[in-house]
Amino acid sequence: MADDEYESLAPTHKLWVHLSAGALAGMTEHCVMFPFDSVKTRLQSLCPCPEAKCPTPVHGIASIIRREGWLRPLRGVNAVAAGSIPAHALYFTVYEKMKAFLTGNTTGHANTIAYGVSGALATIIHDAVMNPAEVVKQRMQMMYSPYGGSLECVRCVYKREGVQAFYRSYSTQLLMNVPFQTVHFMTYEFWQHQLNPEHKYDPRSHLISGALAGGLAAAVTTPLDCVKTVLNTQQTPEVLPDRTVLLKATNSYQGIKDTVTSIYRCRGLSGFFSGVQARVMYQMPATALSWSVYELFKFLLSERHG
Repeated sequence: MADDEYESLAPTHKLWVHLSAGALAGMTEHCVMFPFDSVKTRLQSLCPCPEAKCPTPVHGIASIIRREGWLRPLRGVNAVAAGSIPAHALYFTVYEKMKAFLTGNTTGHANTIAYGVSGALATIIHDAVMNPAEVVKQRMQMMYSPYGGSLECVRCVYKREGVQAFYRSYSTQLLMNVPFQTVHFMTYEFWQHQLNPEHKYDPRSHLISGALAGGLAAAVTTPLDCVKTVLNTQQTPEVLPDRTVLLKATNSYQGIKDTVTSIYRCRGLSGFFSGVQARVMYQMPATALSWSVYELFKFLLSERHG
């Protein structure tokens, strides 16, 4: 099979190829750059933390390690790894199938809207699976997190706050991720047309396109990510009974409007861009790796079993 037929293979990929490649891509994306995500979570939470005084995210990671140990920036990585495997398997599969359906497997700038719509639908499915893992991950990333492990966090949150705590930020997650993934997929496909017009398997173009797409999408959706983080990291007084000083600064937010008002009251407009540098530094390599791994395994699995 000629290399220049790579893009035309999409309709003939079996379902398990997309699922397998997507699962591997998701785990790579979320785990490799996880320490930067930990810094971003602390900066966006309304709880004060020393990392807010660090000039760069790298200094933030060093601060966490210095005060809390080498493994602290990785707390919660097992939760996000477990959630990302099924979430990204469905995410890439839904995107590929919808893209093929809406475009008839043709390529070109005329299909830009189809890429965006496919990405939005994939995001709705992805977030339904991933949101509980995000809640656990961000609770574990907080400076005074009392949980010994991710399973303990799940049990405590469920017992004290109910199942709704795992989906409290779901509407915000969709509000953030639908535009994020729409920009992400449209930008990725745009750069693929520029750098890889024949749509062959080309590691360099997948890496560059993924990085540019992830960085742009991350920057423009940071305000919504701040709202999501505040909703995810709020805790009731029963959760941390021995940390009363911390809890006095930790309110309970009833929804998106209440959270937006609280962020503005505490930090002003700049508060909605807290952690933007860490978010972009996390997303650019993470998205580049995700697309590179996905396209690589899709190519390898198709070649071997096609």
